[in-house]
Amino acid sequence: MIRAGNRLTLLENGAAYFPDLLACLEGARREIHVETYILEDDPVGRALADALARAARRGVVTRLLLDGFGSRALSAVFLDELRGAGVEVLVFRPDYGPRLRRTRLRRMHRKLVVVDAGVGYVGGINFIDDFNGRDLRAPRQDYAVRVEGPLVADMAAAAQQLWRLVTWSRLGLRRGEGAWLRPRAEAAGDQRGQFLTRDNLRQRRAIEAAYMHAMHRAREEILIANAYFIPGVRFRHALIDAARRGARVVLLMQGHSDHPFFQMAARALYRHFLENGLEVYEYHASELHAKVAVIDGRWATVGSSNIDPFSLLLAREANLVAHDARFAGELRASLERLLTQGAHRIRRQDWSRIPWYARFASWLAYGVVRGFIGLAGYAQGWESGGGRRR
Repeated sequence: MIRAGNRLTLLENGAAYFPDLLACLEGARREIHVETYILEDDPVGRALADALARAARRGVVTRLLLDGFGSRALSAVFLDELRGAGVEVLVFRPDYGPRLRRTRLRRMHRKLVVVDAGVGYVGGINFIDDFNGRDLRAPRQDYAVRVEGPLVADMAAAAQQLWRLVTWSRLGLRRGEGAWLRPRAEAAGDQRGQFLTRDNLRQRRAIEAAYMHAMHRAREEILIANAYFIPGVRFRHALIDAARRGARVVLLMQGHSDHPFFQMAARALYRHFLENGLEVYEYHASELHAKVAVIDGRWATVGSSNIDPFSLLLAREANLVAHDARFAGELRASLERLLTQGAHRIRRQDWSRIPWYARFASWLAYGVVRGFIGLAGYAQGWESGGGRRR
């Protein structure tokens, strides 16, 4: 549902996000809820843990939901310290059991924070030091949004629903039941937006459907920056159709990747994009981790969802969609800066000069991804777009 009366603040990179969030946590008086895919025991993760512990000690109801795969490196000592301070900690699908089990692929990939049921944060930034184990020249490029206004009620409802689901799955325990604050619904600004989640029940296609609707209506420009961009057939056709209508379609993807295999798979589609009039760029100034888009300067999204089968068919994701020219313009200006200052454009002649064995490796990686999704039983949904809407 599109809600009016919000104030949306774009936060670029951890340098803007972490100080804003930590200040908000320090000011919390009644309730904090944090969800994250990755929490590392490093300076950034410790700063979050310390802020949560301080809040719990002063009487704030404090909840932390971690993904069992993304945060599997956390020690029991780290988690025990949090619980000892009064922080309620739950783990979504702990990473144990058969390695090839289908349900093991269903991760909690979203990054969501709600403070005192009045301020929310959503985006793609994990709680990890950008230089932790990475040889980067600059911090990871990523985005989050601070949300104030009626949209926070939707964020709080999603947080409560997942927390209860995970709680019930732990032997029927009902910690925290009835303790949630009622969200404040009063207007905080003049911006319109939607909070969208993806799950494996009623919201299986919500984020993808929002992209598709906006792309079908695009007349001027589609600008997508996405870390892991391996779209299905219907998504690719929507991009190409927009380009044929005369819209500028720009794709910004990773030049440096923390998962080179998936980068190779994404590159298998470059020739198809270039031959159909799309502009393809790779970001080399640092590691691109963003999952954002701006369409026609009036529609924009920031969130956790990649455009690949794992995000669109398997993981729990959360995106904010802004129907606001001011917010879209701010995000677009940031992306244009990345294109001009940190990205290399890939042209058809550049791709044709790449050695055949490198192109073959990309197609091989793409085939492995398709095969992996097929073995998991999701290939039809990825390639066809899932058939009927749900």
